[in-house]
Amino acid sequence: MGIGQIAVIGAGRIGRIHAANARASRELSLKYVVDPIAEAAASLAEQSGARVATFDEVLADGEIDGVVIASSTDTHLNYSLRALEAGRAVFCEKPVHSDLAEAKAARKRLAASGGAFLLGFNRRFDPSFQKLKHALDQGRLGTVECVHIISHDPAPPPIDYIKVSGGLFKDMAIHDFDVARWLLGEEPVEVFASGSCLIDKGIAAAGDIDTARTVLRTASGRMCVISNSRRSGYGYDQRLEVFCSRGAIRADNVAQSTVSTWTDDGRRGDSFENFFLDRYAAAYEAEMAHFARVLAGEQPLVTYDDGVAALELAEAAARSVAERRLVTIA
Repeated sequence: MGIGQIAVIGAGRIGRIHAANARASRELSLKYVVDPIAEAAASLAEQSGARVATFDEVLADGEIDGVVIASSTDTHLNYSLRALEAGRAVFCEKPVHSDLAEAKAARKRLAASGGAFLLGFNRRFDPSFQKLKHALDQGRLGTVECVHIISHDPAPPPIDYIKVSGGLFKDMAIHDFDVARWLLGEEPVEVFASGSCLIDKGIAAAGDIDTARTVLRTASGRMCVISNSRRSGYGYDQRLEVFCSRGAIRADNVAQSTVSTWTDDGRRGDSFENFFLDRYAAAYEAEMAHFARVLAGEQPLVTYDDGVAALELAEAAARSVAERRLVTIA
């Protein structure tokens, strides 16, 4: 496999993670960094050994094999389509777009490009979650009946971020909607969600919620219950539990170390990872390694259609909260 030359679009915290993983890869060479904020682009370029460029300059360079899109959500679809139509493979951060109707309408154009598109639902690449999924696929536990997902952030993000995030369901829970589809093995057809603002009144003033519970149901009756919170108070809480016809399986939280102390007060373990970049560091590395293989011809494990399906669940959940009712997905 040859060395794939790529560009990273977006020099924020996710772009920096992807740039570092690309630079560490033996199969990739990071050539360009693109960001409208000149200082951010220059900083990341210096750090990663790349050059600063515009998006047009990236597409004009015939040596570029793929682009990693880690820019703001409102640019994801446009950048993806332009890159695919220019013959480049795309690795795009979630979500594919902020508007479901526009995302669906772009399907034909994306398919016509014939290019490879990998969506950044990084949790599918987490080693523990992958091991859990492999166990389900082996069938020893029987058929999946119910999935429980707990996804609680350690603390809420700044209000300025909340205002442009697209809301809890599109920004945060969309990862969980993708994991739910992945583990259930069937498409949810009913969504019921309830949400509140229990943590920060500023989040409510920004038109969002910070706490939610969502129930998904498939046509055969399989269910998934998702718990989301912008504040745990005890670290980054990421747990999965799947109940099957012949048993159950779970993936627990990741602690900062395996050290534990035993005294007459009982057992005390280390703290949970406190930030998503730490908790899912291995997943981000595996995701970039997969993109290198996509450049070499491997089929993407997470597709544009996966992104559209998760976005549809996110919009259905938001509608369920707003209208206080069960929402059916056609």
